[in-house]
Amino acid sequence: MKCAIILAGGKGTRMKSEKPKVMCEVIFEPMLYYVVSAVKEAGVEDICIITGYEHETVEEYLAKLDTNIKTALQSPQLGTGHAVMQARAFIKGHTGDDILVLNGDGPLIDAETINKSYKYHKDNNNAITLLSAVVDDTVGIGHIKRDKNGTLLRIVEDKDANEEEKKIKESNAGMYWFKGESLLYAIDNITNENAQNEYYLTDALEILIKKGENKGAYIAENSEVILGANDRVQLNGLNTIMRRNINNSHMLNGVDIPCTDGVMIGKNVKIGNSTQILPNTIIIGDTEIGENCVIGPNTYISNAKIGEGVILDNCKVLDSEIQDGVDCGPFVKVRANSVLKKGVHIGNFVEVKNSIVAEGTKAAHLTYIGDSDVGQDVNFGCGTVTCNYDGKVKSRCTIGDGVFIGCNTNLIAPVTVGDRAYIAAGSTITEDIPADALSVARAYQHNKEGWVIKKKPYKEKK
Repeated sequence: MKCAIILAGGKGTRMKSEKPKVMCEVIFEPMLYYVVSAVKEAGVEDICIITGYEHETVEEYLAKLDTNIKTALQSPQLGTGHAVMQARAFIKGHTGDDILVLNGDGPLIDAETINKSYKYHKDNNNAITLLSAVVDDTVGIGHIKRDKNGTLLRIVEDKDANEEEKKIKESNAGMYWFKGESLLYAIDNITNENAQNEYYLTDALEILIKKGENKGAYIAENSEVILGANDRVQLNGLNTIMRRNINNSHMLNGVDIPCTDGVMIGKNVKIGNSTQILPNTIIIGDTEIGENCVIGPNTYISNAKIGEGVILDNCKVLDSEIQDGVDCGPFVKVRANSVLKKGVHIGNFVEVKNSIVAEGTKAAHLTYIGDSDVGQDVNFGCGTVTCNYDGKVKSRCTIGDGVFIGCNTNLIAPVTVGDRAYIAAGSTITEDIPADALSVARAYQHNKEGWVIKKKPYKEKK
């Protein structure tokens, strides 16, 4: 059985954030989210996360993410070895299993690397397996020292390395596979006899070598997977890599992104073949988009289900469903709990909120549809408003099939408009309208001839 301990207690001082470091975001998700996701995708069955700074924030997030994840608090924070010590009860429960230890601020780690390193760990019957990567920048890294045969000898921290050791480009990634019983032995023997008086997990390697256990270091095929971030500049770098990786994945699956400028797509988003994503488009959450759509430019979608053949031009869509053949935009907002059914047309400067709009209905411009149930083939004239809030409660409007609503109409909810009814332009509707009726609800027009000449409400120009 594969288990994992994720270290997530750091403050991240250089981030200059009140949030714990692991809660700083990459593509709108905390870094910790990606680590947990990769571990789960690798088939790890039991996870314990070590919290520390602002631990309540992390624990609250984890409770929403997965109630099966265990946590242990590290307080005070006295090094990586000390962090793992807080999971002693978890480790004791898994002495016969293999335990992965990794950092919660490394969002680029993936399931493929985790599983390949695990295979190496098992094939070599190792008590400890380090993940390493060959890097160009060797400043500050933990250098992996091997003998002439490639056998792992030790980790040499950069500050302790001699000139030859500083040239070693193989870097310790801070991720380890342990046999459970070996990890328990290691943490029981790690000491804080160093300048910082802290307990370092890297000491586990030497402890297990002295015990005569097998050890090894698996070199990651892609060195980017080991990257983390200590400040906002490095966090920006992680965003850039993650954005590129996700966009490339979609393009390889048949999604057309002719220009990736400003295109940000979340990890869980699903997009169908031959859909085109245009610049400055952000798609996040559990969003699904069908085939042959045109999304963007300048469009934001979160937790929405989009059908096939949909056009969204300069739109914002939140927690809603848009069915096949819908055409929206430009400058349209579809708010939570809305459904736009097949063939609906929503034009410029229209907002839809908590409403169901049935097949073939059109709202071409300057309209608000809120808390409403709208039938098929309805025509909303320019400037139509469903007045759904009276200052205390929100009420719904019901509009039947085939209704024609004239421009600048106000529907004062709750009100029902029957099938095929017509509403004259400029009307304020406060009562139900029966099917097939024409409703006119506006003040009588009275022209006072000569009024301007007599009253002169303006100053004449000299």
